[in-house]
Amino acid sequence: MKESIAVNWKGDLCFETELDGHSIVMDARPDAGGKNRGPRPKALMMVSLAGCTGMDVASLLKKMRIQVESFTVKVEGELTETHPKHFISMHIVYEFKGKDLPMDKLKRAVELSQETYCGVSANNKKAMDLSYEINVTG
Repeated sequence: MKESIAVNWKGDLCFETELDGHSIVMDARPDAGGKNRGPRPKALMMVSLAGCTGMDVASLLKKMRIQVESFTVKVEGELTETHPKHFISMHIVYEFKGKDLPMDKLKRAVELSQETYCGVSANNKKAMDLSYEINVTG
């Protein structure tokens, strides 16, 4: 299966694409020559990772009949100091809130996402260190 996208130049350092009927604009910071009309591409890599694994975990928890009050996925990325600046590691923090949440099932859902389902995680593991942790609050 092959997928493709196209980004269209909007002037300066701004590019726009349409994905699944949604417009996404990317731009650079003003101090880098952009006008801050959208997020940076590398930040979107972290968003992609968080969204992919988050969707997996939410789907798995639903199948396990685990109800959480809230669920947040945070991603921290470490970039190289020199060009081309790229991620050398990403750390995912899964934050769950709810009463009497079964930690074994939360761990299982996260493990299944990381080891079996999340294509973004699988791709990132080939290029950098990828780690995660689970935090639960009542």
